Amino acid sequence: MSLVRELWDFMKVRKKWWLAPVLIVLLMVGTLLVFAQGSALAPFIYTIF
Repeated sequence: MSLVRELWDFMKVRKKWWLAPVLIVLLMVGTLLVFAQGSALAPFIYTIF
């Protein structure tokens, strides 16, 4: 959780708000790949990339 807090403080102090959507998309893609790894959706997910 300290990493999340440090990223938030960095974005707030340095006014790097454009990083927020990038981090959110990376987090969503990562969770999608983790949860779809063992399911029947895996072949369809991997065709996207």
